[in-house]
Amino acid sequence: MTLRESPVDAPDAHELLAEYFRARTVGFAEQDVSYTTTFPQPAAFVPPAGVFVVLEDDEGRPVGCGGIRLIADGPHGTRYEVKHLYLRPETRGRGWGRLLIEALESRARELGARELVLDTHHSLEAAGALYARTGFTAIEPYNDNPNASRWYSKPLEDQTG
Repeated sequence: MTLRESPVDAPDAHELLAEYFRARTVGFAEQDVSYTTTFPQPAAFVPPAGVFVVLEDDEGRPVGCGGIRLIADGPHGTRYEVKHLYLRPETRGRGWGRLLIEALESRARELGARELVLDTHHSLEAAGALYARTGFTAIEPYNDNPNASRWYSKPLEDQTG
């Protein structure tokens, strides 16, 4: 398994995002909730504005992705938002979600982040559990994302000393 940075609009990244959005659309429809698909702007995931990563399995197949993007400062200072964290269903349960979150957190620290935030939907229980296991705590909404029903934050301590 390897993790590499990628343009968000590269063919394999786009394919993973399309799968992610299809899965969200189907999952929300099963709950009689509509899902709004918005493909990310590539510039939002180019350092220092952000970064996007693709996870490849041992055969080099892209199987997951995620990104961080700079948003308005929060109570802790410079704030990046985790976006589009996705693993193909057949790869789940291997700890790769944690690896993705940790890699994104590391990149956020390198970019000077003092806080990571994210939003999700309450029906994505496995995602919520992952965020709790990796140190995120529930906060009040910081955006008006129509797809979100829960918001999380993780302050990042300075590790330079």
